[in-house]
Amino acid sequence: MASDIERYKREFLEYMEIERGSSLKTVANYDRYITRLITFSKIDSPKDITDDVVREFRLNLNRSAGVFVKGQSRATMKKNTQNYHLIALRRFLKYMMKRGVTSLSPDRIELAKVGQRQLELMTSTELSRLLNAPTTGEKSGEVKNLRDKAILELFFSTGLRLAELCSLNRDLDLSKDEFSIRGKGEKVRVVFLSDSAKDAIKKYLAARRDMDEPLFLQVSRNKPKVQSSKLKDGARLTPRSIERIVKEYAIKAGISRKVTPHILRHSFATDLLENGADIRSVQVMLGHANIQTTQIYTHVTDKALKEIHRKFHSKK
Repeated sequence: MASDIERYKREFLEYMEIERGSSLKTVANYDRYITRLITFSKIDSPKDITDDVVREFRLNLNRSAGVFVKGQSRATMKKNTQNYHLIALRRFLKYMMKRGVTSLSPDRIELAKVGQRQLELMTSTELSRLLNAPTTGEKSGEVKNLRDKAILELFFSTGLRLAELCSLNRDLDLSKDEFSIRGKGEKVRVVFLSDSAKDAIKKYLAARRDMDEPLFLQVSRNKPKVQSSKLKDGARLTPRSIERIVKEYAIKAGISRKVTPHILRHSFATDLLENGADIRSVQVMLGHANIQTTQIYTHVTDKALKEIHRKFHSKK
């Protein structure tokens, strides 16, 4: 017979999936994090979650082996990873509170302090070389290159997450400069298309010889046309495939640093801020639930602040 804590955990995960609209991956992560607490602490009921239990659990996380560093002993678990466990626990306790179940107050859970996140960014010159990489060379007119050009332009024009871009279908209305996308937590937001992104998508679609639904499909290596999903299951490009595409063109563009779809999302956000957009607007366009997530980009305004200081600060 399942213990009370296991029953409440199952009901909490069902609540996160159905009522909160969390992705299956998020639900699976919460399951793993909370199960780790239950297994370590050997608790049977929500009332068994106390300050002492949480303290010992945090010590266990902090002393758990992390990534092996060559020539050194295994490092401890990263603070960010520890916080994922604590965030899951806090959300679980909030659910207990909502149900009127006696347990520790979620306010008692404090996250570990982490250093300020450092953004990996490309220069404007590197970004330009990356966006143009698919259209340079003798194969620039092939469907694969046209597809890859559309992918890169769409990332930079919209700030889409990788999974969001993968989910797109070819029925985009390109007569408009915007479309709706369903992102994290099943939340819908509007993203905007630049002229260059629309042009790249139009050229790619014009070169396709199929009627398949996905916007971005796998391309046959043997034939200069898109493979039909009727001939090959899973013809929609996967997130891993798109990561490889971005990496391929970064190398072709002579960019030595690591370039990923998420770095293109960073470039989208920083470009907006550098050109005068306010942080709240950028938050909405990125689909961030909390503005604190967006504030990692505010360092890009340092240059503008310097100009304001120079212009308005007294020289006396």
